[in-house]
Amino acid sequence: MRSKNIKNIELSTLYRVAGLLGTGKDLHGTLVGTLELLATEMGMRRGMITLLPGNSSEAHLDIAPAMNGADVDKVVYGPGEGITGRVLSDGEPIVIPNLGKEPGFLDRAGLRKNEDLSKMSFICVPVRFGENVIGALSVDIEACDGEELEEMTRFLCGVADMIAPGVEARRKEDERKRLEIENIGLKKQIELKSKPSNIIGNSRVMHSVYLLINQVADSGATALITGETGTGKELAAAAIHNASPRRAMPFVAVSCAALPETLLESELFGHEKGAFTGAHERRAGKFEQAAGGSVFLDEIGEMSLSSQAKLLRVLQTKEVERLGGDKPIRANVRIIAATNRDLERAVTNGEFRADLFYRLNVFPIHMPPLRERGADIMLLADHFVHKYSEEFGKKVERICSPAIDALMAYHWPGNVRELENCVERAVLLSQDGVIHSYNLPPSLRMRTTEAKTEKAGSLESLLEAYERDLIEEAVKYAGGNQSAAARELGTTKRVIQYKTAKYGIDCRKFKPTSK
Repeated sequence: MRSKNIKNIELSTLYRVAGLLGTGKDLHGTLVGTLELLATEMGMRRGMITLLPGNSSEAHLDIAPAMNGADVDKVVYGPGEGITGRVLSDGEPIVIPNLGKEPGFLDRAGLRKNEDLSKMSFICVPVRFGENVIGALSVDIEACDGEELEEMTRFLCGVADMIAPGVEARRKEDERKRLEIENIGLKKQIELKSKPSNIIGNSRVMHSVYLLINQVADSGATALITGETGTGKELAAAAIHNASPRRAMPFVAVSCAALPETLLESELFGHEKGAFTGAHERRAGKFEQAAGGSVFLDEIGEMSLSSQAKLLRVLQTKEVERLGGDKPIRANVRIIAATNRDLERAVTNGEFRADLFYRLNVFPIHMPPLRERGADIMLLADHFVHKYSEEFGKKVERICSPAIDALMAYHWPGNVRELENCVERAVLLSQDGVIHSYNLPPSLRMRTTEAKTEKAGSLESLLEAYERDLIEEAVKYAGGNQSAAARELGTTKRVIQYKTAKYGIDCRKFKPTSK
């Protein structure tokens, strides 16, 4: 018979475990607290809770206070592997009176390397929720046998029943986290697959554009791409075409703003010989040239009202007529339009036909301005550096830090087109394989220096910006060493100290960090 005192301790421990589990606080913390109570009140040391995920036959160690959180996730049990694996597979408690005599004990957690196993007993019991084994609870105790070991096992089974709802909640929490991670991974895979090869950018706003392009590409619907000048509307149109079933057929682009009305209609619909002065021969229009493919109508907001009426007819009938002709020609094309204007306002003002707008605006896609694309600025800049380095036969390898600051601080009213022009110019001007801020247009450099100086003359401002760039680059590549930077620039340490203080250059941030 066990002593009354021992039974009182067991009842007190169970009562305290119930109180702990009933707090409704942090789930992980309550389970850890339960194992710590077993250790302090019952001498059940090295308590562990192992979970059996619903999506896997492998079990993993989840809670083990003795491991201090280190490498807990790495402890895994295959089906029937070790004592814990057998308990999870068979759903029955296993009791080892003498661990030193048990060859099947793995000690995968590595907590008993310096212990005398012959002085320990081990108990592992299943944790059940309903009819299912969802985990295992195991502890070490001082070696004992007979009735005492049986009583300890029954007690631990009672604790396992009490923590079962918490363990099940823990399993569900882990499963939710796993699914969240999996969903994030799948979303990234989908985004990567849907990312057009002709467009550069990984910002969130651009991934939204990629998904829209991917959605509309297969549908054959008319798409209307909006956005400021230079945002890459034609690239988006080409991406739609290249991802569509029409990808093997022509992609024909027309700028509606570049041609007067009479020439635009001839360009779009073609003309017969003699249709107008100078029409010396028959010519197929863009709709015929793009047969089976796509026609991209750029800056469609600039099209005249009469041309809009003729385009509307093409959309309605799927046929075109050459100027001077009287025979309709089948127009098997997909139309993708783009504009930098607010077409809804143009409709209100009577500058754009409402019926044509509704025909075009089946699937709108907005191209975000470059100033909203964050780190895409540097991705694009690096791309253009590589592009124009090859084109001009120059070895330009990088953009210096002050130049990066200038690129990131600028508001880019001309968007990607303006950025490309800036980088093209900078590559031409670079003399040492590096793009410095003084290689950039004055408008970019002045934006980064205007907050630091209020000099009246722009020449003085630019000279200071040039000097600051040289000193910061020298200090950077000297690892923050001002003496080495002075030698590099052919001056004295005192001058470098004065200039770094003047321009607010923190040399400490360039010093290598000790590891």
